Amino acid sequence: MLILAGEAVFILPFVLARIFRPTFLEVFQLTNTELGACFSTYGIVAFISYLFGGPIADKYQPKHLIAIALFATAAGGILLANVPNFWTLQALYGYWGFTTIFLFWAAMVKATRVIGGEKRQGLAFGLLDGGRGLVAAGFGSVGIIVFTFFIEIDAVDTAANQQEAFRNVIYVCSGIIAFIGLLVIAFLKPTDDASSIQVSHWKDLIHNFRTVIKIKSVWLLMVIILCAYVGYKITDVFSLYASDVMGFDQVDSAKIGTYLLYIRPFIGVGIGLLADKTKTSLMMIVGFIISLIGSLLFASGIIESSMVGLFLLSLLIVATGVYAFRTLYFAAIQEGHIPLFATGTAVGLISLVGYTPDIFMGPAIGVLLDGSPGELGHQHVFMMCAGFMIVGLAAAVGFYKTSRKSVVSFSSK
Repeated sequence: MLILAGEAVFILPFVLARIFRPTFLEVFQLTNTELGACFSTYGIVAFISYLFGGPIADKYQPKHLIAIALFATAAGGILLANVPNFWTLQALYGYWGFTTIFLFWAAMVKATRVIGGEKRQGLAFGLLDGGRGLVAAGFGSVGIIVFTFFIEIDAVDTAANQQEAFRNVIYVCSGIIAFIGLLVIAFLKPTDDASSIQVSHWKDLIHNFRTVIKIKSVWLLMVIILCAYVGYKITDVFSLYASDVMGFDQVDSAKIGTYLLYIRPFIGVGIGLLADKTKTSLMMIVGFIISLIGSLLFASGIIESSMVGLFLLSLLIVATGVYAFRTLYFAAIQEGHIPLFATGTAVGLISLVGYTPDIFMGPAIGVLLDGSPGELGHQHVFMMCAGFMIVGLAAAVGFYKTSRKSVVSFSSK
């Protein structure tokens, strides 16, 4: 249930625009900069929601928060399918920032940590993110099938036909998300461990905050996640790169984004198992190095339209590093000696800084791409990504050194 819900809630705000980016821009008549502004609105609302949503997850059972979030997010799909104007789209992304973060995010992470126990954090988060990748790929495949079924190659009004086909994609995805909400209500059951660590009084939440704010690993994880998430946001342009630089058509460009999602389960589970056998912090160091190499390949400009093999290899390298972090983000909480009872608060505080790329990466990517159309704009995007990978690598090394020190003892009272 966590795997299904964990990705379904983000399909409408992010995955459809990632897989169908060229189509999304045309249907809603947006520039890259305007789409980036929508993502930024989402990020601003999410920024506030992370801070307050974390404590909520320490007080209320994840099951109820997750189900409400799925229903509310799916309802937004009805508005999206009616192809709103730019300003309405901005408001919709702000609404999704609330439904997917305040109600959902910390609740999902905390539930996964409880399931993983003391020794299987890597595997738990690896299964979660690997499974989420498979769910996203499934949504992408369904979307492509629906889009292909309704699109007419020789349509008289190509724009109207394209819009109608994409509306059907949105309706189908929204229906599936709502159905998953029903499944969560029926089948997601709280464990005894989860029930025992829910706080009963609001004053306990203040205690949790004071405890978490003093832990050095919390601050390092903020920087690590921020830099790693920049890499993840770069995956938003993969389908556009295939279209702008490699000359792929809209369907083939969408397939590129979907195929990459299918490798996410293998990376997630593999990295999770390695993290449990070694150290999560070591895997984070490796992830930053891999992502840096892939970013430099794209930034160098050596990938030409005829080099499909090199293009796919470079995508695979970047995706391997980026998807590895999807597993490692919060599996590192255990290694960082963050107490279980304050998990929701810690997740909210870490995410407050770590996911700020939701605010600035969309506009930054849009400005770079629109300012230098074609391959040059994409080179600038990956140069920016490489810079963040270097900073993240330094923070991961610092986290590794910090986690080797003696464990600090915390009390839940």
